[in-house]
Amino acid sequence: MKQQATIATASAAVTALVLSACAPGSGGDDETGAVATPQAVQTDPAKMGAVTLTVWDQEVRGGGNAQFTQQIAAFEKKYPNITIKRVSRSFDDLTKTLRLGLSSKDAPDIVQANNTRSQMGQFVKAKQLIPLDPWMKAYGWDKRYPASVRSVVSYSPDAKTFGSGNLYGLPQVGEVVGIYVNKSKLTSLGLQPPKDWAAFESSLATAKAKGQTPLVLGNLDKWPAVHLFGVVQGQYVKPDQIRALGFGNAGASWTTPENTKAASTLVSWVDKGYLNKGFNGQGYDPAWQSFTKGQGLYLIAGTWLQADISKAMGSGVEFMLPPPAQAGGTTYTTGASGQPFAITSKAKNPDAAAAFINFITTPEAMRTIAATENLPVVDTADQKAPNPLGQQVFSAFDKTTTTNGLLPYLDWATPTMSDTIGAALQDMLAQKATPEQTLSRLQKDYAAFTSQG
Repeated sequence: MKQQATIATASAAVTALVLSACAPGSGGDDETGAVATPQAVQTDPAKMGAVTLTVWDQEVRGGGNAQFTQQIAAFEKKYPNITIKRVSRSFDDLTKTLRLGLSSKDAPDIVQANNTRSQMGQFVKAKQLIPLDPWMKAYGWDKRYPASVRSVVSYSPDAKTFGSGNLYGLPQVGEVVGIYVNKSKLTSLGLQPPKDWAAFESSLATAKAKGQTPLVLGNLDKWPAVHLFGVVQGQYVKPDQIRALGFGNAGASWTTPENTKAASTLVSWVDKGYLNKGFNGQGYDPAWQSFTKGQGLYLIAGTWLQADISKAMGSGVEFMLPPPAQAGGTTYTTGASGQPFAITSKAKNPDAAAAFINFITTPEAMRTIAATENLPVVDTADQKAPNPLGQQVFSAFDKTTTTNGLLPYLDWATPTMSDTIGAALQDMLAQKATPEQTLSRLQKDYAAFTSQG
C-alpha cells in the first residue's frame, strides 16, 4: 500500500484562507462574491509524492458509475504516485453516514456532499469542509464554471448566506427543468414548438379543446409540483427574488403580487383541465412513463429523465426550455448541479485532493461524462451526446447556464422548506387552499428561518 503524504504548508494556508475570508459582497472579485486570497498551491500531482486519497461518492448508478470508474482509472494511470481509495454508497446511504464520517478521525479526503443547507451548509458551518478558492484561481475554475453554476456551491464562511461567498464544491454534472414534447401530438394538433410563454399557454388550450391531455404531472410525492411551480414562477418573478427565496437569504417575500400571479396561474390550469386527471394521486414514475406511452402533449420535468425517455420514445420526443416571456429573451428556470465534490478539513493533502477534483472536471472529463449518457455541467455545448434528445438537453443546459438563467430549487430555502412547499402546493392544486393561503404558509417557513440572523 502506498503511503499517504502530508503537506502541512497547504493545510495551514487553507486554514489561513478560512480565517481571512470576508463577508459576501465585501470585496470579492467575481460574480459570486468569492474571496480571492492570494495563496500558493501545488498543482502538479506528479511532484506530490506518494499519496492515498479516500473518496466517498454516490455515483452508483449506470452512467454515473461508468464515468467515475473511468475517471479514476485514467487519473491513477497518469499519476501512479497517487492512489484513489473509493467508497461508494447510494445517495440516501451517503446522506445518512456523511455527517458522522466527517467527524471521524478517519474522515475521507474528498466527499460528494449535497449542496443544500441541511447538508453542505451544515458542514461549512461546522468547518468540516474547506473553501476551494485558491485552487479555483490556480486551475481557472472561475473561468470555466459560470457564475450561475458556482452560486449553487457557494456559501459564506459562517454558512448564513447561500449562493455567494466562497466555493465549497465542484460538480461534474448538471440538471435543468424543462419541457418534454410529444412531437407527433404537436404535429397532429397543427402546432409548432412555442417560442414565447403566450404561445405555450395557447398550445395548452388548443390541446384541451381537441381532446388531448395538455400537461402530465404525477404529484403523489409532492415535490414534482415544486418543479412545475418553479417554471411558472420564472415567468413572473424577478430572478434575484427567486434566488433569495430559493437560497433562503433574507430580502425577499413569498407574498408578492408576482408570486401570487404564478400560483394563480397554476390553479387556473387545474380549473381549465390542462393537467391529467388524478395527478395528485399519481406517482412521479408512473406519470412520466404514461407520457412515454402517449399520454399528454407536454411533460415538465428534469433532464435526469433524458436517457429513460429517449429509450422509450426515440425520435418521437424533443426537449425544450420553458419559453421566455418574449421570443428570443432569457429563459429562467429551475436547475442546478449534480452532487459536488468537496475537500474535507481533515484532508491530509488538500493539493492532491484538488488535483483529483480538477482532473475529473476537465474538458476531457466532460467528454467522458457525455459519452456515458450524463449531462456535463460545463463545456456542455461542445459535447457530442449519444442521441438527438441528449443533444437538445446539452444545448438547453448550456444556454441556461451561460445566460445566467439557472434558478435554485425552491425547497433548498430552509431545513424544513422541502416538506412545507410540497404539502402546500399539493393542497393548493387540490383547491384545499387559495394561492394567497399557500404563499402565506411558505412565507411563514421562510421568515422564521431568515429572521434567525
